[in-house]
Amino acid sequence: MKKTTIDFLSAVGLVVMMAGVLLLLRNQGLLSLSPFVIAVQILGFCLMIWARVNLGGRSFHATASPTEGGLITTGPYRYVRHPIYAAALYIIWAGVFGNLSMLNVAFGLLTLAGALIRIGCEEALVRVRYPEYDNYAKETKRLIPFLF
Repeated sequence: MKKTTIDFLSAVGLVVMMAGVLLLLRNQGLLSLSPFVIAVQILGFCLMIWARVNLGGRSFHATASPTEGGLITTGPYRYVRHPIYAAALYIIWAGVFGNLSMLNVAFGLLTLAGALIRIGCEEALVRVRYPEYDNYAKETKRLIPFLF
């Protein structure tokens, strides 16, 4: 697949994710007073910060473009290949389960679909830039340690 196509799909994935989050917020499906939901969301934010710190000076891109500096396999990247997406999904799904409704599940699935689109795009580009990614991917799960 061409890089321009991947960049376009990645941007679509970002828009889909953002739409899912905004719809969850509008439907009051993201935040909860449940101590369990709050705990999972706090842990998700901590994971996101840990991953962001581990990235160092690398910046966020609206598209899937990998940055220079080598493949990162330390910190949270030792346990999951996409800890920032994982953290976002943990936060979102904790909110969905804390405010369970068919609509909130649909919005959660929309967000998950957007994240999976972006992950697929990023992995396609990272495999080209960093040939060692295939070995890393064989040993490190995508979003949930030891499972997926």
